Amino acid sequence: MRLVLYYLILLGSSYVISTYGPHQRAQMTGDILLGGLFPIHFGVASKDQDLAARPESTQCVRFNFRGFRWLQAMIFAIDEINNSSTLLPNITLGYRIFDTCNTVSKALEATLSFVAQNKIDSLNLDEFCNCTDHIPATIAVVGAAGSAVSTAVANLLGLFYIPQISYASSSRLLSNKNQYKSFMRTIPTDEYQATAMADIIEYFQWNWVIAVASDDDYGRPGIEKFEKEMEERDICIHLNELISQYFEDHEIQALADRIENSTAKVIVVFASGPDVEPLIKEMVRRNITDRIWLASEAWASSSLIAKPEYLDVVAGTIGFALKAGNIPGFREFLQQVQPKKDSHNEFVREFWEETFNCYLEDSPRLQESENDSTSFRPLCTGEEDITSVETPYLDHTHLRISYNVYVAVYSIAQALQDILTCTPGHGLFANNSCADLKKMEAWQVLKQLRHLNYTNTMGEKIHFDENADMAANYTIINWHRSTEDGSVVFEEVGYYNIHAKKGAKLFIDKTKILWNGYSSEVPFSNCSEDCEPGTRKGIIDSMPTCCFECTECSDGEYSNHKDASVCTKCPNNSWSNGNHTFCFLKEIEFLSWTEPFGIALAICAVLGVVLTAFVMGVFVRFRNTPIVKATNRELSYVLLFSLICCFSSSLIFIGEPQDWTCRLRQPAFGISFVLCISCILVKTNRVLLVFEAKIPTSLHRKWWGLNLQFLLVFLCTFVQVMICVVWLYNAPPSSYKNHDIDEIIFITCNEGSVMALGFLIGYTCLLAAICFFFAFKSRKLPENFTEAKFITFSMLIFFIVWISFIPAYFSTYGKFVSAVEVIAILASSFGMLACIFFNKHNPDVHC
Repeated sequence: MRLVLYYLILLGSSYVISTYGPHQRAQMTGDILLGGLFPIHFGVASKDQDLAARPESTQCVRFNFRGFRWLQAMIFAIDEINNSSTLLPNITLGYRIFDTCNTVSKALEATLSFVAQNKIDSLNLDEFCNCTDHIPATIAVVGAAGSAVSTAVANLLGLFYIPQISYASSSRLLSNKNQYKSFMRTIPTDEYQATAMADIIEYFQWNWVIAVASDDDYGRPGIEKFEKEMEERDICIHLNELISQYFEDHEIQALADRIENSTAKVIVVFASGPDVEPLIKEMVRRNITDRIWLASEAWASSSLIAKPEYLDVVAGTIGFALKAGNIPGFREFLQQVQPKKDSHNEFVREFWEETFNCYLEDSPRLQESENDSTSFRPLCTGEEDITSVETPYLDHTHLRISYNVYVAVYSIAQALQDILTCTPGHGLFANNSCADLKKMEAWQVLKQLRHLNYTNTMGEKIHFDENADMAANYTIINWHRSTEDGSVVFEEVGYYNIHAKKGAKLFIDKTKILWNGYSSEVPFSNCSEDCEPGTRKGIIDSMPTCCFECTECSDGEYSNHKDASVCTKCPNNSWSNGNHTFCFLKEIEFLSWTEPFGIALAICAVLGVVLTAFVMGVFVRFRNTPIVKATNRELSYVLLFSLICCFSSSLIFIGEPQDWTCRLRQPAFGISFVLCISCILVKTNRVLLVFEAKIPTSLHRKWWGLNLQFLLVFLCTFVQVMICVVWLYNAPPSSYKNHDIDEIIFITCNEGSVMALGFLIGYTCLLAAICFFFAFKSRKLPENFTEAKFITFSMLIFFIVWISFIPAYFSTYGKFVSAVEVIAILASSFGMLACIFFNKHNPDVHC
């Protein structure tokens, strides 16, 4: 490996000594030499070398006016430093600047000359060549522009720790200091740019985009980071394409077909101007004008794309531009360029010819044009007025890359100044020593640059972070069409602050943006139409998550904003409206005193109480009459009282259920009815015994005395009381709100134990059955004694009512549960009242 490296360096050194690097260059000698790599041309001519003869050097094509301006910025900065009395006094900086032609091969050709010239002595190659000619060492290199070019250059310069400061290479891969040891830059890494692009897409609520990246070390890592950011935001990339300026026509057409057929309207492009240009040309040819371009800083202000003839397609482009800087005196310096004065800069001659579309008298391209009639140009003198033509070279209104070049040169000069003014014992090297400027090596400059921290003449603090990157912010620009001459105007519409808090990094003034060059309405770039409030996004099989169908929210759910992913369930006390856009409070229902049904039941209950009280009053008034005496007067009083309690218990079922009413109403109803039926049972059994005994003996009177009758009534009622006590102790009823019905909340009673309720009603029915049995046995009593028959009828009514009650109770809900029970109580109570007491009409009846 070492022998191979020797051989390469040997070849490079001989090439350096003989031709001093690639033929076309800008150079000036000095005490310390800086290297420069700039894309003076956009690319190289595509030429298939069949290797039948010695391969020829590829020719660079398409002059880059902006690249030439960047070169001029380096020369201007070096001239300023050489004329400064405070920065590097008595030391002259020289330079050697080469054209990379925006390709790796040309850049490496130039870089090899830097490395070879620096390292001949250190590699002990005297036995192979005569290396006695003195050529100043290149202690630092400014460049290159493209990330792919810088990656190749950094691999070579890093082997020898020659510092490289790029002004335009933003690939995040170059932040890897383990691989690119000597690489530094004055442009922020596109790690932030990818995040900023995703933030803009999220800001405008787009979720369906196309991603295009250059097929190199700039585009691939940039779009990879962009994809991750999009995944985190649940935004979909419909197409993900690579592009290059060297693509064949059919490849560009196929890419344009895919873009034209895509429903995505936003195209995110991580590429340089030369790589994007073929695609833009094809889009212009097809007149595809309904797309929005999101441009990375590599082409956001490219003169290749920002042309009036392309504006129908690219107007409205949102681009990321570096923060513009101010270089005092640079404008005048640019205007002073002339072929005759700038003999040290061989690129000036071609710049002049391309600017004025002419040939200088001694131009090597003049002979080529004579052989090619299609490229005929007139001669020019070299003294034309440069300010009379429109050219990107003189566009000094927003100096971004040029300012980065300016900062890079001054950073190297400041590092040299720090070495020059270093105090022994306070240096950065072994034992805190200082470097000797006269014997200085490139690695020492690299060490000093890593610890650089100064304030430039514009008042900006300059330093490199741990990754040798320089922090900066982005300006967001929008491409407008000038109303004066139709040219492209880069309107600043916002910024992206890398160091701000999350959520506050992006600022965009929507009012300044013109979409497609004329519209103020934000374009739509979503896979599916927005889902209106009241709907949610539903998944479509085999489609990305950004593609969905709008599904109406279910009843009881709502969504109050567009593009809801899920519908929100309404609270228990609410229900969704017809459009499912909001929830309203459910109507609360119970068997109310104020509703007609409740009023009717209450009137019936009160009527029952009044009628029973009336009967009791009659019985009291005529208590000494034979008919009253014949009905067992004292027991009849208890029976009438129990009926009043039965009618009254039904009133507890009306009104809003409370815990106390829920615990009171069933026991009140159960005990009242048991008391009533117990009285009827005792009366019926007494009548049966008396008539079956034929003669009422003293034994019968003693056995069925009044005290015993009351004792039996008490014992029967006591059993019901105990059932109620056990129920209330173990599972007391309580009120609860039933939310099962869609739009209504029923306030009902939770009985606590259905089994207990069954025991309560079952015991009542058991007594009624026994009562019915005794009454049925009494059917053959004398015709003038019909009380047993009417008791039988009352028990039949009771059974019919409560047998009907059971299915009705379990098949109803809400307030109707209480209504059913009230009706059952009233019906059975009225039945017993009518059958037992309204038949007392014969004054001659006797026991």
